[in-house]
Amino acid sequence: MTSKNTMSDTQNETPGAATNPEGLAKALLSARAAIDKKAENVKLLDLSEISGFTDYFLICSGTSDRQVQAIGEAVSSALEVDGYELLSAEGLQDGRWVLMDFGDVIIHVFLDALREYYDLENLWKEAPQVRIPDEFYGQGVSRLN
Repeated sequence: MTSKNTMSDTQNETPGAATNPEGLAKALLSARAAIDKKAENVKLLDLSEISGFTDYFLICSGTSDRQVQAIGEAVSSALEVDGYELLSAEGLQDGRWVLMDFGDVIIHVFLDALREYYDLENLWKEAPQVRIPDEFYGQGVSRLN
């Protein structure tokens, strides 16, 4: 299934998808890149109706600082290959919390302990969660969604 088909399927489930289909495609591309690097507990939140600074948050975890760095680099690379500009990034050097701003999509890659501490999912609990397509997950991949 191509990204365009996936985007269309998900638009029906996501309140803000119709207002920013390119943002949704970018968010799903970032989710797929994170999952390909074995990111855990991947959550995609639609903030389009409740935030003035972005439309989507991708939040995921890595089990080590090296994995957090690898996930961040993979997401950044996948988006840049598709022509999306990285506006700013922090934390890649340390690998504890990588924060990348692509404008309408903001990526958060955490070590588990920091993710639990900052608890962004609870902070943005009113944001609808976008369903990540099952085909993004291969056999044997952790899917703590």
